Amino acid sequence: MRIGIAQLNSTVGDLSGNLALSIDAYEQLCGQGVDLIVYPELFLSGYPPRDLLLKESFLKDVFDHLTEFSMQTGPTPTLIGFPESNPEISNSAKCFNSAAWCQGGKIQKIFRKRLLPTYDVFDEDRYFSAGDSPFCIRYKEKQIAVTICEDIWNVDSDLHSDNPLPIIAKDTPDLLINLSASPWHQGKQERRLQILKKTVQEIGCPICYVNSIGGNDELIFDGGSLTIGESGEILHRSKSFEESIEVHDLSENHCHHLTSVSVEAYLRKGLTLGLRDYSFKTGFKKALIGLSGGIDSAVTAVLAVDALGKDNVIGISLPSSISSDHSKDDARQLAENLGIEFHTIPIQKIVDSATSELSYLFEGFAPDVTEENLQARTRGLLLMAISNKFGALLLTTGNKSELAVGYCTLYGDMCGGLAVIADVPKTQVFALAKHFNQNDEIIPVNTIKKPPSAELRHDQKDSDSLPDYDQLDAILHSYIEEKKSIASIAALGHEHGLVKQIVHLVDINEHKRKQAAPCLKTTPLAFGVGRRMPIVQKYQN
Repeated sequence: MRIGIAQLNSTVGDLSGNLALSIDAYEQLCGQGVDLIVYPELFLSGYPPRDLLLKESFLKDVFDHLTEFSMQTGPTPTLIGFPESNPEISNSAKCFNSAAWCQGGKIQKIFRKRLLPTYDVFDEDRYFSAGDSPFCIRYKEKQIAVTICEDIWNVDSDLHSDNPLPIIAKDTPDLLINLSASPWHQGKQERRLQILKKTVQEIGCPICYVNSIGGNDELIFDGGSLTIGESGEILHRSKSFEESIEVHDLSENHCHHLTSVSVEAYLRKGLTLGLRDYSFKTGFKKALIGLSGGIDSAVTAVLAVDALGKDNVIGISLPSSISSDHSKDDARQLAENLGIEFHTIPIQKIVDSATSELSYLFEGFAPDVTEENLQARTRGLLLMAISNKFGALLLTTGNKSELAVGYCTLYGDMCGGLAVIADVPKTQVFALAKHFNQNDEIIPVNTIKKPPSAELRHDQKDSDSLPDYDQLDAILHSYIEEKKSIASIAALGHEHGLVKQIVHLVDINEHKRKQAAPCLKTTPLAFGVGRRMPIVQKYQN
């Protein structure tokens, strides 16, 4: 059987645009003589639609577009994901996460998702009811089972009390189709492959897995659609982080020699895709970055050029009297290496003016972090003004390590519309920088080698306030992503007092993260919709 894979980049709520993509792919794949065409989960609405599902006309509008799509189909059937209103309950707040089998100008059959994920970034129980429709359809003398994303993810876990796979196995299918919108994070591809291979073992037939591609808000979908044979061998693998309209032939094996890709290369592709789609889908064509001469802004600038092109990136250096000459030189050299527009705007006069106006109120108080933050907030003020004037998306440049412990300034360096590397630990920022430089020196070597510093006071270094990033990132990973206690983290070899201090910093800075720009998710647990900690809380353990 020849399966047409429509691994396409849908946009949430763009029903007409998504419909046009689906019709174009259908025509292309029919021209290649396929037996069946498959689109990702909730393709017509885009994923995740979230509270759009609760709007009065949304589900009806989606169904109207589905009907129009079905009318374009001929003898070649297709499976396409869409949110379906509950036909049995009037005015129901919950709908179904469904897949429509369209053929011969009509919607012939509808399959409904059984398992609804409600963890991490998923909140499907808020919107959907679990389906109970049959899994299988007979086509070309073959028994084809249809599942939607999470339906196969309980194969080796206890996330749900139900597991549809034994039910499917009783129908002895010849092929299992899975429509997915599976958000990417580092390590997700390996986990996904493990799940798919176990699914094949469980049901005893090949599986064709079609995944979404593109960025929607914080989430990045990597594609990488797969077809796996009944012996567990990978027959076909679609491109990662790219759209793909292609044929997966169950009688052929195109994956004899799979090449490995480095962690940094995947991370670069993922962040580039997330940034590009966030910019274009929100209407921005240009990006703006404050270039400090440090490694975080340098890495963000490279990603911006990757995503939008050098002609659409503006770099601004905003030195104060504390800024070192090498930082100013590094910022300028980076801009020259990238070929981007670059400007220098000294801020000391503005900082001095603000300090003067506040002097009578601050009389008798020793200078402290307040004066340091005046510099950061002055930069935020000017960058937002430039963003407004030129319609450029201001990118924040803070990393996950800094955001975790609050080593950032509200309404200062946190100003911006998208936090590109806010889910990338500092140690991995360094790894990315070295990856960028593997062929040519794009990021100045001095930027990578010099001790990290916010440069808000003379001779300041990050190490004045924080432990070495290797140790800090290890503690943060254990506390945030693995949810370990202070005692458990200390038992891994970290000094108990240091762990307690870091945990305290994470907890008391929740208010900053609640006001931060959306950050692109790259780890199993990012700050944002997947981590919902209260701001006001007293538990520490």
